[in-house]
Amino acid sequence: MLLRTFGWSFGITALGLAAAAYFWGADGFGVVLILSVLEISLSFDNAVINATILKRMTPFWQKIFLTVGVLIAVFGMRLVFPLLVVALTAHIGPQTVVELALDSGKTYQGLTYAQHLNAAHPAIAAFGGMFLLMIFLDFILGEKEVRWLHWVEAPLEKVGKLNQLSVVVSMVVLMLSARFFAGDRAETVLLAGVAGLTTYLAVSGLSDLFEGAGEDEDGEEAEEGAVAKPGGKSAVLVAGKAAFFLFLYLEVLDASFSFDGVVGAFAISQDIFQITLGLGIGAMYIRSLTVYLVRQGTLDDYVYLEHGAHYAIGALAVILMVSIEYEIPEIVTGLIGVAFIGLALLSSMLRNRRIALEAGTPPGPA
Repeated sequence: MLLRTFGWSFGITALGLAAAAYFWGADGFGVVLILSVLEISLSFDNAVINATILKRMTPFWQKIFLTVGVLIAVFGMRLVFPLLVVALTAHIGPQTVVELALDSGKTYQGLTYAQHLNAAHPAIAAFGGMFLLMIFLDFILGEKEVRWLHWVEAPLEKVGKLNQLSVVVSMVVLMLSARFFAGDRAETVLLAGVAGLTTYLAVSGLSDLFEGAGEDEDGEEAEEGAVAKPGGKSAVLVAGKAAFFLFLYLEVLDASFSFDGVVGAFAISQDIFQITLGLGIGAMYIRSLTVYLVRQGTLDDYVYLEHGAHYAIGALAVILMVSIEYEIPEIVTGLIGVAFIGLALLSSMLRNRRIALEAGTPPGPA
C-alpha cells in the first residue's frame, strides 16, 4: 500500500536529486533537498484538506488528481503561474519575464525576477487569503456531525445560520486589510481579494450544483460511484462535471497554499529551476499523502483531523492578509499548521481510546 501510493514520489525524488547533483553539484543537491523537505513539512494541512475533498471523488478522478494534477501543481502553479503574476503585476512582456527568470542577475526597471515577484506579494496574499478564509468560514459556520472545540463551534454554527455570513465576514476582513495593511496598494489588494472570493464562490458553487444534479439522477454512473460506509450506509462518489469542478477547486486550493512558498523559496535559491524542482518534489509527496489518507480511511478514524486542518487554514488566511504589510517567516506559518494538525490528531486518539474503554474493547483508531 505504501509503495503503491508513494512509488511515484520516491522515483521522482531520486531522479530530481540526481538531476540537481548533475547540473548544480553538491550545493544544488542540498538546495533542492532543503526546498523539498520544507514544502513537505509545511503542507500537511494542505494534504488533510485535499483528502476531505478527494474522498468524495471516484477512483478515476483520484487518479487524475495524482497524475494530471501533479503536472499542474509542479509546472503550472510553481513555474508558469509565478511568471504570469510577474508579467501582469509589473506590466512586463512574456519574453522579458522569462529572461528575468532564467538570469537571476538580470534586472528590469531596477528589479530582479525575485524582487518583482516579491512586489506582487500583496496581490498574491489577498487572492489566496480570501480563498482560504472562505474555506475556513464555510466550515466553522456550517453544521458538523462531530465537533472538536465544542465551546467555539456550537455557538458559531448557530450564528452561521444567517445566510451568506461567511461572505460578509470575508468582505469586512478584506476592507480592513486594505485599509490598515495595504497602504498605496489598497486598490490592488481589494481587486485581488474580490477575485479570490469570486473564484471560491464560482468553483465551489458549480461543484455543488453539478453534484446535487448527479445525486438526483438514477443512472448507471451513480450506481458505479456508490461506496459502502462503515455504518452500512452508502454514499455516491461524485463524477463527471461535479468531479471536474472539485478538481479545479483542489488546484486553486493548492495554488493558494503554494504562492507564499514560491516567494519564500527565493530566500534559499535564486534559480527558478532549482525552486521548481524542489517544490515540485514536495508537491508530489503532498499528493501521495492525500491519496494515502483517503485510501486508509484516516479521516474517518481520526475525526478531528479535518477540524485541525481547517483551523490551520484559517490561521494561514489571517497570516496572508497580515503579510501584506508585515513579513512573517515561512517557518512560523508551517509550525502553526503542524501544531493544529498535531493537536487534532492527539484529540482524535484520546477520543478513540475513550470510546473503546466505554465499549469494553481494545483501543484502536476507530
